[in-house]
Amino acid sequence: MRDIAIRETENTPANVTHRRPLWCQCVTCAAAQPRFAAPTPLVVPVRRLCGAATTRGGVAARGRRGHHKGRCGVGIRAATTVARQTRGVDAGTDDDAPTAPALVDRVRAWVDQAQRITVVTGAGISTDSGIPDFRGPNGVWTKNPQAEKTATLQHYLGDPEIRRLAWRNRVESPAFEAQPNVGHRAIASLQDRGRLLAVVTQNVDGLHQAGGTDPDKVIEVHGTIWWTRCWGCSDRRPMAEARDRVRAGEEDPPCRVCGGILKSDTISFGQSLVPEVIDAAMVAAERCDLMIAAGSTLSVFPAANAVPRAKASGARILIVNGEPTAMDRFADAVLLGSLSDLLPAILTL
Repeated sequence: MRDIAIRETENTPANVTHRRPLWCQCVTCAAAQPRFAAPTPLVVPVRRLCGAATTRGGVAARGRRGHHKGRCGVGIRAATTVARQTRGVDAGTDDDAPTAPALVDRVRAWVDQAQRITVVTGAGISTDSGIPDFRGPNGVWTKNPQAEKTATLQHYLGDPEIRRLAWRNRVESPAFEAQPNVGHRAIASLQDRGRLLAVVTQNVDGLHQAGGTDPDKVIEVHGTIWWTRCWGCSDRRPMAEARDRVRAGEEDPPCRVCGGILKSDTISFGQSLVPEVIDAAMVAAERCDLMIAAGSTLSVFPAANAVPRAKASGARILIVNGEPTAMDRFADAVLLGSLSDLLPAILTL
């Protein structure tokens, strides 16, 4: 039986008066049921979540873990770890759930055994480099939904004020000063070991290349901030030129070739993806024997399709993230916590 993490919900009914009532929700089928807080911080008991029979009753006071198989067909276990930074879930047995250190050791063994590793990354890997993500609790778009308009093609092309705002943001963006962190370097270390097939990244910051990964192995499905492209004639130039023009007083610098609208060479909402890039990403998914998805909610498509594509091709799936993802049901193991802690722990010698 496969185990996944659960998340607490805020939908506790008013008539629930148990000590510290909490509700648990299966991240796969979304079924919710109340649970009790455990006497110890290491183990949390689980009540029946998905209406199915309990395969192992959990009594926290005896140090046991609740374990259920829900109607979604996925096992559910609620448990915090000793460090309370990593919550590991893995395809272990019903009776012997690995501790966080044991799960990390198991995952390290998978990395050592793999010959063709594809890594899928999202904004979460770059937050420790000082680049805020977009959809997380402190994300740019979470805090300011209007900011999303600068990344929406119809608004960008149709509203000069949106373009002026976008150019101000590009001049002030911390992404252009950011440095790769230990997570980027840990991924690059797979290349040094001859195990890295490809990095499929949803990020546009170029930090994988700066962190030592061969640019030929990096598939940037959403483009790059380091270049501009004219919407009219497709002229492509370094972003530094346009940023200098904005600093010199041009609020919305036009293309120097045709006078058309300039934008960063990234994929905006409403803009077609580059088919050859997506094809390359899916090929990397199909050819790997281990896929590691790191720092992504895996909710943006078609990039997120890399996970089920790899699974269908026989690869092991490891998800490393700060919170549960939309693809946890495909994972052989899920590690939740700081990527700067977890990635070096599982990837470096």
